[in-house]
Amino acid sequence: MEDKKKLIILTGPTAVGKTKLSIETAKMLNAEIISADSMQVYKYMDIGTAKITKDEMEDITHYMVDELEPDEEFNVVVFKYLALKYMDEIYKKGKIPLIVGGTGFYIQALLYDIDFSESDENNGEIRRKLEELADTKGAQFLYNRLREVDPESLETIHCNNVKKIIRALEYYEITGEKISKHNKEQRNNSSPYDFLYLVLNDDRQKIYDRIDKRVDIMIEQGLVQEVKGLLDKGFTKDLVSMQGLGYKEIVDYLEGRCSLEEAIYILKRDTRHFAKRQLTWFRREKITTWIDKSEYMNDEEILNDIRKMAVDKNII
Repeated sequence: MEDKKKLIILTGPTAVGKTKLSIETAKMLNAEIISADSMQVYKYMDIGTAKITKDEMEDITHYMVDELEPDEEFNVVVFKYLALKYMDEIYKKGKIPLIVGGTGFYIQALLYDIDFSESDENNGEIRRKLEELADTKGAQFLYNRLREVDPESLETIHCNNVKKIIRALEYYEITGEKISKHNKEQRNNSSPYDFLYLVLNDDRQKIYDRIDKRVDIMIEQGLVQEVKGLLDKGFTKDLVSMQGLGYKEIVDYLEGRCSLEEAIYILKRDTRHFAKRQLTWFRREKITTWIDKSEYMNDEEILNDIRKMAVDKNII
């Protein structure tokens, strides 16, 4: 029987410190990095996504960073297609793919080879109707409908995430099944990979403090100017990319719906809520290894443990 291909995942909530650790892990394990971030894939969106810089990459090859225009579609289907293509390239080099990022849904789709292809014409019709409802009656209306049919899904879907709300309702309309039940079942799939699934975590207050500090730094670095520049380029506020954290709040400020102070407050609050939902998702994944930063003196100790785990799992 052919050996399964090796795969390493390094994930965790936003602002936990994945970027720096991922570079050192890639160096240590002869890996190249594929980003599992739903926003860093977009060009021109650097500050609000806390995008890794060329200097920070330290010559480690990164895929799915700075690849798409902000008006190009990027979803779980596109992610999985590109990730598989890049993984093949990495394996051909004799290296290991290291998936880094906080979008648990994308990671799950790749790890368990879940099929999300959406070719049925009826799907498009249902989606259009739901999108019209979102436009005419607002996200909260759809969110309330989702609460009625699948309350468990709200644990990982924010009331402002129209894209995910529509997808969950669309799935329910087509299949008659709750998407939360579907996701739970998919976690029981076997993986085609020998993998090490690392979830980096830290004391909650430390993560929240880092989120607040990161937002302040984004503002200092010119987040408002970045968002204004995107609008000036013709990238409209209704794009999926412009609905991302750090962008929709600043658009509201630029369009006079709130003060800058209010926009910053909302961004910090919603990013903290996002980190909490990420952790909820990762706790539900069945085969993960959690790394609690508060139990280590420094990153060197964490890296030593990662190396041991990679050996034990026969990844290296």
